[in-house]
Amino acid sequence: MASRKILSSLLRSSRRSVSKSTITNPRISPSSSSSTSSTILRSSPLFLNRVAEYATSAAAAAAAPTTTPSTSSASSGHSGKITDEFTGAGSIGQVCQVIGAVVDVRFTEGLPPILTALEVLDNSIRLVLEVAQHLGENMVRTIAMDGTEGLVRGQKVLNTGSPITVPVGRSTLGRIMNVIGEPIDHRGDIKTDHFLPIHREAPSFVEQATEQQILVTGIKVVDLLAPYQRGGKIGLFGGAGVGKTVLIMELINNVAKAHGGFSVFAGVGERTREGNDLYREMIESGVIKLGEKRSESKCALVYGQMNEPPGARARVGLTGLTVAEHFRDAEGQDVLLFIDNIFRFTQANSEVSALLGRIPSAVGYQPTLATDLGGLQERITTTKKGSITSVQAIYVPADDLTDPAPATTFAHLDATTVLSRQVSFY
Repeated sequence: MASRKILSSLLRSSRRSVSKSTITNPRISPSSSSSTSSTILRSSPLFLNRVAEYATSAAAAAAAPTTTPSTSSASSGHSGKITDEFTGAGSIGQVCQVIGAVVDVRFTEGLPPILTALEVLDNSIRLVLEVAQHLGENMVRTIAMDGTEGLVRGQKVLNTGSPITVPVGRSTLGRIMNVIGEPIDHRGDIKTDHFLPIHREAPSFVEQATEQQILVTGIKVVDLLAPYQRGGKIGLFGGAGVGKTVLIMELINNVAKAHGGFSVFAGVGERTREGNDLYREMIESGVIKLGEKRSESKCALVYGQMNEPPGARARVGLTGLTVAEHFRDAEGQDVLLFIDNIFRFTQANSEVSALLGRIPSAVGYQPTLATDLGGLQERITTTKKGSITSVQAIYVPADDLTDPAPATTFAHLDATTVLSRQVSFY
């Protein structure tokens, strides 16, 4: 055994010495270098690839010493013109792995920070990726906001240097957007000069207001027995088929029509048919107006329905909230924010967490359940400039209110209404 160990150590040392000589010693003959390279290929292919890349770049630099760095980087196709050293904006990466909605991108320089939006170049559709993890020194793991069908390794990816940014303001009224702010109602582009990132800090403690007013809903049982607070967060809890969406539609019909301000509806992981029905009802009721009177519309719609990838469903709620925040902060409006369904937001983040390889927590939910939900709910508040009154539908799995998803949501709400399955049968 001792002789075998000595022999193996001698072989390893000889391989190391030969590998060093093939790189640095120009006196090695071609035959010996070829045999040595085959030996290295069997033992360490990654090392050989790195050596080959280094040798190629060194040879190119020696052959053309007058080439400027910008020209060489542009011709190599691995990096673009970086306009911001901190975010790496303008750098170009390459797709190196695609597993469903998870895409790994390698950057030679200009590594993007977490939550930065990347755009895939030379793709049939506009595909936006959001950075979720850093893998090593030059690779990031991203979540796609749309389908990855047709995406191949080697495609170039642009670092935008900022989070996902969506249009806001009055130009969004009467329009339907997706998670990245693109119009999906086939009525032209959204023309605006106002854009905001979907990831923002919640208002500070000193910016928040504490005035309490009752929100008149027009539903007698609610106004009499359990009145809602204007500027608060209202939760409608219930299992499948007990009437959460119907109640939200009724609240939109009663409150949004009589409401003097603006309304935003965020469809998070629900049925496309329900979103289409809501759009038609708003047109018939005059809340949304088409044609030349579109500027008189009072509602903006943001959809990320259940056929969308998990990345889109996990971020569409933030997109709708960003539109509402602009009306509150920039225009001082009292905004109504309807979200259907908050549970789908939690469910989508659970899918994303599993795709990123995180260890699940209680009942299979993501370990960051409270953080994800708190980042959304804390931004829905009343400030000294304006207010956001949020009405949220919360699906209760198997009618179990102790499930971690609805139980975590309870802590953020100012008013709760639990819809009974027994009552809904009558």
